[in-house]
Amino acid sequence: MIDEGEYEALRQRMVHSLFDQMASQCVGTVAVDREARIVWMHEKYKQLVGIAGDVRGKPVEEVIPNSQMRHVVETGKAMFLDIMQFGERSLVVTRLPMRDEAGAVIGAIAFAMYESAEELKPLIAKYQRLHEELSRTRQELSKARRAKFTFTQIVGSGESIKEVKRLARRAAQMDSTVLLLGETGTGKELLAHAIHAASPRVNKPFVAINAAAIPETLLEGELFGAAAGAYTGADRRGREGKFQIADGGTLFLDEIGDMPLALQAKLLRVLQEREIEPLGSNKVIRVDVRIVAATSRDLGALVKQNQFRADLYYRLNVVPIRLPPLRERLEDVEDIASSILEDMAIQRGTPPRELTEPAVRALTSYDWPGNVRELYNMLERVVAVTDEPVLTADIIRRVLPKAPGAEAPAAVAGGVRPLDDVVKEVERAAILAALKEAGGMKTKAAQLLGISRASLYERMATHGLNGSEASSG
Repeated sequence: MIDEGEYEALRQRMVHSLFDQMASQCVGTVAVDREARIVWMHEKYKQLVGIAGDVRGKPVEEVIPNSQMRHVVETGKAMFLDIMQFGERSLVVTRLPMRDEAGAVIGAIAFAMYESAEELKPLIAKYQRLHEELSRTRQELSKARRAKFTFTQIVGSGESIKEVKRLARRAAQMDSTVLLLGETGTGKELLAHAIHAASPRVNKPFVAINAAAIPETLLEGELFGAAAGAYTGADRRGREGKFQIADGGTLFLDEIGDMPLALQAKLLRVLQEREIEPLGSNKVIRVDVRIVAATSRDLGALVKQNQFRADLYYRLNVVPIRLPPLRERLEDVEDIASSILEDMAIQRGTPPRELTEPAVRALTSYDWPGNVRELYNMLERVVAVTDEPVLTADIIRRVLPKAPGAEAPAAVAGGVRPLDDVVKEVERAAILAALKEAGGMKTKAAQLLGISRASLYERMATHGLNGSEASSG
């Protein structure tokens, strides 16, 4: 058997042999003490980096500005592979701590393994491939959209909203196209999320795109993708469209009534053939996407005006679901308002505000032309302007919008007028007053009324207004 002395002697020979081999194979060696001062530098290293004279006793950074030897000495951790810049040179370096018999760090030694990083190209190429694969995986994971809302988050117990949820739950189990109809702010996108979340496609992407929010020149590329160099500024590698990203899942086409006629024809083909052709490409790509479309406009009227294709309308109108405006479900206002206030409290980390019964009556006395979105904005304004934990009717009335110049029409003599006629007359008067106040600027008029511009256009069309009336009289 080999005794302890022979084991130690063998270990020492192996250490010296390893050191000699590394010193002979590398292009330079330097050693420092526990204060990171140079105690020895190989002549090859001096010649390599252009250093002359005796450098012993000098701090290593004074001789080799980018050296990490002090870090090795201070941490006692080796740096097996590093690229160090020395002037215009790139040196591949291995740094090792040196210890005494007790294990304490007494210095460090560095071997410059290669004169340049060229020898590391195979290793670097492998690392780059792995890094690119990881980046692609992360991008794919980030693209995998998921539904953000479920049916439990659609607040309300009135009959109208119960019917909406009943129809939507049935539609979720089918794979047919769903068309969500309703004024802006009624929660069409929330319902689209809920339909996807309750469908067999729940583990696949949910992708939304607003046809009214994207310029016509870019919308085709957004929907169907683009080949490399399809247009000026296009990605050199091409890009996927929303249909490809949503493959296997649900594509929510919001404000479909604002889609240009030219694109409507291409969308119709996709719905019929289940295949797309990216912009600037001759390649046909099969897609498996369930469509949920939504609009705040009257598609039937647009078809009659030749502003929307009749064949696309029939293709979309397979399972129509109408979301009632808030003024038709005032019994749900209290529950919706309380839910909104709870959400705001969670976001801000504060106790939820409470509504008094008179405050609720004040809320239900307003007709909410902007629907749930307007209610949310109004409550957000309330929370911003007051610290009161209990919201009274006076607080609510101070922030409730008032249509400029709008007055309730007088009741006709001899009887009560139909409520629909009264509401229409008030709405028409409010729109006219807002347009006059805004000098005919529809965007500003919509802001005064607390509704979107799309909703304003829709209501103007309903009342036969074109905007010229604001300057007359």
